[in-house]
Amino acid sequence: MKGLFGHKEHLVRVGALFMAGVAAFLVLQALMIPKGFGAYGHYRPGAMDDSRARPLAYAGRAACVECHSDVWEVLQKGKHAHVRCEGCHGPLARHAEDPSAGKALKPDPKVLCARCHQESVARPASFPQVDVAGHSGGEVCTSCHKAHDPLEQGAAR
Repeated sequence: MKGLFGHKEHLVRVGALFMAGVAAFLVLQALMIPKGFGAYGHYRPGAMDDSRARPLAYAGRAACVECHSDVWEVLQKGKHAHVRCEGCHGPLARHAEDPSAGKALKPDPKVLCARCHQESVARPASFPQVDVAGHSGGEVCTSCHKAHDPLEQGAAR
């Protein structure tokens, strides 16, 4: 037996390989991580500037109520009073700025209503849930329920 360091060339190779791996990691880290990252914890200070530079997509409920106060009054009386307009109708900033520039999305009730009301064990038992296929018999939800006040029976509005 040659002793503890009898085959030192193997140890030198492993050490060199390890050091090459560390050097490659440090070079890649310097190239890939943006400047300023970590200045405020695990964040990049420029991220907020990037977000501010993007155009607004959502207008907010107040912008909808300005023109659609009749729908707002119906909505306030119904079970969907706390659901935001853009939660169903999509981003409306462009429409709020110029109503002729973009139309509000009229969602497909079969898809939209099921998104929240399809039976699921993950939802609280107190939340209104239905087996959509069995409940509607293939009909569109708004053939019986009003979208903005679903407990009121009648044609869609």
